[in-house]
Amino acid sequence: MKIKKGDLVQVITGKDRGKQGKVIQAMPAENKVLVEGVNRVKKHTKPGPGTQGGIVTVEAPVHVSNVQLVVEKDGKKVVTRVGYRFDDEGNKIRVAKRTGEDI
Repeated sequence: MKIKKGDLVQVITGKDRGKQGKVIQAMPAENKVLVEGVNRVKKHTKPGPGTQGGIVTVEAPVHVSNVQLVVEKDGKKVVTRVGYRFDDEGNKIRVAKRTGEDI
């Protein structure tokens, strides 16, 4: 999966289209990411020891195909796809396709 935890992403489709947020959690097995402030849903929680029950609003996972990475170029935020290249030591490095810069 090309999106990692801590990346800034923008939603490109769905009810939250255009919103940007930081990736809280990446779930490569399910091809989903949890993005801060995006796809918020109401969840009913049961009271337990030390916790209060009620209705809470939490982020739900978004499919990774519905988000794009955001990079900064000349002070502007640009959405881009992610590619890979190898450096001299053979390490795999992520590259922003639109700007050509390393991520």
